[in-house]
Amino acid sequence: MQTQEPLNNFEFNEDSIHLREEIEKYTYHWKWFVLSVLIAVVGAFLYLRYATNQYQVSTTILIDDEKKGGMSSELSAFEDLGLFGEQNSIDNEIELLKSRTLAETVVKSLGINVGYFVKGRVKTTEAYAKSLPIKIQFFKKDSIFYRTDSSFVVRVTSATSFKLESDSGQTSTHDFGENIETSVGAMTITPTAKFKGENTAVTVHITPLKNVVASYRKRIQVQPVNKNSSVIQLSLKDPIKEKAKDILNKLVTQYNKDAVEYKSLIAKNTNAFIEDRLEIINKDLLGVEAGAEAFKTKNRLTDIASEATLVLGSKSEIEKRIIELSTQKKLVGFISEHLQSNSNQLLPANLGLTEEDLNTSSAQYNELLLERNRILKSSSALNPVIINLNEQIKNLRSSITQSLANLESSLAISLSQVQQQEYKLDSKIAKVPKQEREYRVIQREQQIIEALYLYLLQKREENAITLAVTLPNAKIIDKAYGSDIPVAPKRKIIYLAALLLGVIIPFAYLYIRNLLDNLVHTRKDVETVLKAPILGDIPKSMVEKKMVVSDNERNSTAESFRLLRTNLNFMLSGVKDRGNVVFVTSTMSGEGKTFIAINMASVLALTNKKVLLVGADIRKPKISEYLNVSTSKGLTHFLMDDTLLPQEVIDKNTETKFDILHSGVLAPNPSELLMNGRFEEVLAYGKEHYDYVIVDTAPIQMVTDTLLLSEKADMFVYVVRANYLDKRLLEIPKKLYAEKRLPNMAVLINGSDFERSYGYGYGYGYGYGYGEDSAKSWWKKLWRN
Repeated sequence: MQTQEPLNNFEFNEDSIHLREEIEKYTYHWKWFVLSVLIAVVGAFLYLRYATNQYQVSTTILIDDEKKGGMSSELSAFEDLGLFGEQNSIDNEIELLKSRTLAETVVKSLGINVGYFVKGRVKTTEAYAKSLPIKIQFFKKDSIFYRTDSSFVVRVTSATSFKLESDSGQTSTHDFGENIETSVGAMTITPTAKFKGENTAVTVHITPLKNVVASYRKRIQVQPVNKNSSVIQLSLKDPIKEKAKDILNKLVTQYNKDAVEYKSLIAKNTNAFIEDRLEIINKDLLGVEAGAEAFKTKNRLTDIASEATLVLGSKSEIEKRIIELSTQKKLVGFISEHLQSNSNQLLPANLGLTEEDLNTSSAQYNELLLERNRILKSSSALNPVIINLNEQIKNLRSSITQSLANLESSLAISLSQVQQQEYKLDSKIAKVPKQEREYRVIQREQQIIEALYLYLLQKREENAITLAVTLPNAKIIDKAYGSDIPVAPKRKIIYLAALLLGVIIPFAYLYIRNLLDNLVHTRKDVETVLKAPILGDIPKSMVEKKMVVSDNERNSTAESFRLLRTNLNFMLSGVKDRGNVVFVTSTMSGEGKTFIAINMASVLALTNKKVLLVGADIRKPKISEYLNVSTSKGLTHFLMDDTLLPQEVIDKNTETKFDILHSGVLAPNPSELLMNGRFEEVLAYGKEHYDYVIVDTAPIQMVTDTLLLSEKADMFVYVVRANYLDKRLLEIPKKLYAEKRLPNMAVLINGSDFERSYGYGYGYGYGYGYGEDSAKSWWKKLWRN
């Protein structure tokens, strides 16, 4: 018996990486990816449909930051005193905006510690108080109210009445506008302009104030737009956009209100301080001015500096007068002395005497004397003219002498008077420095008090102006605004995540399944371990019947059996006997060896060959079951009854076109029966009367029946079922092939899925219809695995 070379045995590099093969492991299951993505997208849609939308609302304000951190504009009135340093206040204002006190004031003012919820068809959503058809007014909002954690339901029953259902289950009926006493205090419920008389139910939940404040402090974001500016953006995410707008607007308004009140408080205190100081300083100033007045009155002064200047000017004039009078007196003395000692000499003229008569007399005297002296040059002293002139000169000299005496006396008197005036002025000037020093002390104190008084008056006016026009710390650039498009949940991101999740889940499942999968799937899995020839691949059949080969069948399974027939004849080409005995076996039960044997017999019979199918698996026979036939006798009967002939137990089935030797009844000792020699008679009869004897044997791993009969076979078809057999069990056929315990052994892969063959499939049935496969529902074809 000649052993043929392996058929269709291609060599692959085991270390090479087949990227396409890895990809096809996942693309084969594209339908699961599509289904997973569809489910994920639908889930994302349903989530977004019923998820609570979050809206982003923001406002922008400009902080009055003059880099005088912490110092208000009122205190800046004293900035020139150098009492305050510079520091940055933008961070301080941000912390003020984040403060618990401010948030608590806003929550109390808006009453948002009370939540309103309306139940819909699927979920319960929060409603804003302004949008409700009813208004709930709580009268006593004390510390107990702000610590309360309770809820109740207001169920409108008519246009004038409603039911109140407490969380404890108590129910009471009331009219709108009625004063209702509850565990949280007195309250009234009235309809609003949006009330239309419809029946509605509103769940009211009162949350402790500290919890609400903590929640909003955490959710309100306060941050500068950039580090170089004093512009701050406040933002808030909330399911109710209008509510978020009101919160941010109220937060800024309250912040400015607190700032104005703080500044006004300082301004008022500053004004009171200035008024007190002005009253004290005014008294001091009046006292100093009274002292200055008494000093001037006592010393008879108006203006010391001016009077000192006048006195000094007067003294200068007096000194000039004294010099002038002294000069005149000396001139008079000089002239008198000259007149007495020089009787015949001329008197000096133009000496600066202030007495005009004397000057006239002196000029006349000089003329008479010159006239006499001129006449004497031409006459004697006895000349009557000379005598007359002498008499005139004598009289005139006497007059001049008397005038000079009178003038000298007058000058002496005047000089004495002027000297007395000079003494008085000298005495007055001597007192000026002391008076000036004393007055300057008084004046200095007066100027200091007056300057401080004027300074405080100025600051009082500045503070009054500031108090009248006190500006808030923040200027609103943009009021609270929010887009109608919700920012959360982020739809695009969720849909993208759904798509990714829809891809990742089946991918992860397939990856883990492939990682843990140890089954035989493709021809490559067999070739990697087992070097025996590969007869072919029998694809997984989508039909229920077990015999898939007939004259008119053109489906992929039938075509694969026709290919198997060709390869089988090639493997048996070296057998010269008339009948070819082909054993069909497998490693374990359930690999489809009986299915292979039946259809192998059928496809061989289609070529007008005589074929005998022997059911040698007498432990678990299935041929009769698969072909849906019943028989009274079979192989076990023949093995146990020596009187029976082979032709007596062979079923001449006209429908199958091949003869069948059924397994018969279950025998208690199958191995011993097969070894009693009678089975060889069956094989001998088959070889003599049939072209092919197909023997369906027991699985090799389970029992030794097949190995006991192996030497009788011309060929062994070893069935390996894809997606069923553990790869580790391939060691059994590998060892059998290596030890040549199964003659002319070839492997047939059953149940192959050519769509999953990752490059190893063959398109059986090309150009033909798929027979019964096409009759299958397209839905089952789509989701078959």
